[in-house]
Amino acid sequence: MAEFLFITDLDNTLVGDDAAMQQLLDQLTRHRDQHGTKIVYSTGRSLTSYQQLKAEKHLVDPDALVTGVGTAIYHQGSREPNADWATLLSQNWDRERVRAIADSFEDLMPQPESEQGPFKVSYYLHPSVASNILPQLEAKLQREALAVNLIYSGSKDFDLLPANAHKGYAMTFLRNAYGFAPERTVACGDSGNDRAFFAVGSERGIIVGNAMPELLDWHSANPADHRYLAQAYYAAGVLEGLAFFGFLAS
Repeated sequence: MAEFLFITDLDNTLVGDDAAMQQLLDQLTRHRDQHGTKIVYSTGRSLTSYQQLKAEKHLVDPDALVTGVGTAIYHQGSREPNADWATLLSQNWDRERVRAIADSFEDLMPQPESEQGPFKVSYYLHPSVASNILPQLEAKLQREALAVNLIYSGSKDFDLLPANAHKGYAMTFLRNAYGFAPERTVACGDSGNDRAFFAVGSERGIIVGNAMPELLDWHSANPADHRYLAQAYYAAGVLEGLAFFGFLAS
């Protein structure tokens, strides 16, 4: 059993079924101890929100933590984000101009300050108006020559990020840093902001059975042999996918 890079979303992917989560984390921890596998959590949560979840669910310490939908990377034991990643994201990013343009749309309701970040401007957006608002906002940003990554997830969370920031790019950055090939890398998710995991390359992907329609529809329209749609929900679906790809024994 060779080492691999394991990356997972938290809410409704790793977290959701406590018994299955504990089984998965126990197996991953043993694999890390015995073979050198790396464990990475990649979440839309802020660092503070992640720490609250970690304490509540007794999550094992990851080798790296990606927060804010890919906008900050923390290595184990450090409270300071990876400086090289921050430098990459800062290129051609003008947060205040992006925020000012987004604020001009009254249907965008700012998320709490705790969920904002230097490379993340976040709002709540109701699905009934999303299909109308998003193209208008994207066009306005383009007219202002602002390259921005727009991510709408969970039919409510809307994030504006630097053009080179999302969970998929953060995964690639860590994969290269740790020296893993795409075929020894697996990412797991359930929602729209996890689509970036599955769209950047040939890394193995696991979509859990409880995935949201926004991700299932994309998966159906973009089939790939290196992506697996589990039948089981939450961490049980992750275990199912890891067995399918041969990373862990079934």
